[in-house]
Amino acid sequence: MDKNKGMEDSALFVMDGVEATHDGMQYGTPKKFRKKKADNMNVGELAQQVRVGSRTHLSKAITLIESANATHKVQAQELLQELLPHTGNSIRIGITGVPGAGKSSFIEAFGTMLCDMGKRVAVLAIDPSSSLSGGSILGDKTRMEELVKKPTAFVRPSPSAGTLGGVHKKTRETMLVCEAAGYDVILIETVGVGQSETYVRGMVDFFLLLVLTGAGDELQGMKKGIMELADAIVVHKADGDNVRLAKKTVAEYKQILHFLQPATLGWMSTAMPVSSLEKRGLDKVWETIGDFKQTVEANHYWATRRQQQTKEWFQSMITDHLIDQFYGNPQRKAQVLLLERQILSGQLTVTQGVDRLFNEEQEDK
Repeated sequence: MDKNKGMEDSALFVMDGVEATHDGMQYGTPKKFRKKKADNMNVGELAQQVRVGSRTHLSKAITLIESANATHKVQAQELLQELLPHTGNSIRIGITGVPGAGKSSFIEAFGTMLCDMGKRVAVLAIDPSSSLSGGSILGDKTRMEELVKKPTAFVRPSPSAGTLGGVHKKTRETMLVCEAAGYDVILIETVGVGQSETYVRGMVDFFLLLVLTGAGDELQGMKKGIMELADAIVVHKADGDNVRLAKKTVAEYKQILHFLQPATLGWMSTAMPVSSLEKRGLDKVWETIGDFKQTVEANHYWATRRQQQTKEWFQSMITDHLIDQFYGNPQRKAQVLLLERQILSGQLTVTQGVDRLFNEEQEDK
C-alpha cells in the first residue's frame, strides 16, 4: 500500500524534495534521483507554485532553504529574491514558554480557530535538536491532528539545529516564503528550554509567553527576563479546578507587568487566562493581537520595528559568515587546537592565545 495514500490533503504532506544534510536528517527521494532533480530545478516555476498556494511546493522551497548544499544555497537566494516583493503582509507571532506549558496544544487550538475565521495560518514549530545526530528529538508537532487537516493551515516541524534561542537560523527566510505563499498569520514556536528568546523577539511583531498557574518564585530569574520581552502573557490550562487559581495568577502578572518597561513602544503588556482544552480565552488573545497591531501602526512603530529587525538580521548574518569563514580554514582549526593545548597547560593566557592567533593571521596575509 502506498504510504502517502490519503495524505495529500494534510498540511504536513511533503512531496519529493531536495537533499538537506544540515540537521542530520534527509528529506525527499533517494540521492540518485534527488541530485538530478535539484540540478534541474526551475526556481521561477517553484516560486510561481509557492505563490499560488501549493503546500507541497512550499515544503519543497523550505527544504531548499534549509539545505547546506552550496548549489542549493544559491538557488534558495534566487527563490527568495523572486518572492521578496510578495512578503511582509502577515502578522508574525512568536510563542514561547517553559516545557509543559502547553505550547503545542495552544497553537493547535488557536490556529484552528483562526482557520475557522478564514485566516491562512502557517506554523513553524521548532523541535530541540539532538547533539549527536542534529535531528529532532521530540518530533511531536505532528500531534496537531485537528490543525493539519485544515486546508488553510501549514505546519512545518524543524529541528533547532543547536541555534541559541531554539530557533533554526533559516526560520526568518522560511517565514518570508510562507508570507509569499499567502499565509497571513505566522506562528513561530520556540523550544522554550531556557535559552535566550531575544532571537524570537527579533523576528516577530507580537511576542506571546505561555505560563502556568502559581506565579510566586516563577517571576524571578529566566522567566522575568522573558516577561520583559512579552507583549502578552497567557496563563494556560485555565480549566477545571484550576480556573480560580488561574485568575489569581493573571492578576499577579498584570501587577508585575505594570512595573516593567513596555516590550513594545506605546503598548502596555497584559495577561489573560486561556484554556485550549475548553476553547476559552482564545478569541481574547486574537482580539488583543488586533488591538496591538492597531496601536503600534498608529504610532508608526510597526514599520520601524521591522526595519530594525532586518538590520539586526543583516548584522547577525555578517557575524555568522565571519565565523564560518574563520573555522572553514583547516589550518586555522589546527592553530586553534594547538593554542587551546598551550592555554590549558598554562603556557599562555587566554588573551595571549587570542592575540597570537590573530597576529599570525595578519602575518600570513
